[in-house]
Amino acid sequence: MHIGQTLDKTKLIHYILRMPTISLFYGIKIFMNWDEHNPPHFHVEYAEYSASVLIQDCIVTTGYLPNRQLKLVLAWCEIHKDELMQNWELSRYGQPMNKINPLV
Repeated sequence: MHIGQTLDKTKLIHYILRMPTISLFYGIKIFMNWDEHNPPHFHVEYAEYSASVLIQDCIVTTGYLPNRQLKLVLAWCEIHKDELMQNWELSRYGQPMNKINPLV
C-alpha cells in the first residue's frame, strides 16, 4: 500500500465523520459540518453539483444545483427549519445530529 492511498483513506474517513448525512431524497444528500461557522447553514450534494443553503432564509449562498433539485431542497428547508436549527445547535456542541425526514 502506498502512503498516498493511506492518506486518501484517512481523509475520506475524516470527511465522512465530519459531515454526517442528515437526509437523503431523490438522489439529493443533505449534511452538516460539526462546529461550523455562522450563519447557520447546511450542505447539499446532487450528482456533480454542490451548494450551501442558509437555514433561516432558505437561500443558496454558494454553489449550484439544477433548478428541479434546487426547488426540492428549498421546499424541504422550509418544512424542516426547526429541525435544521436543532441540528445546528447540536453540531456546535459536538452532539450527534438527528436524521430529518426526506421530502416525499
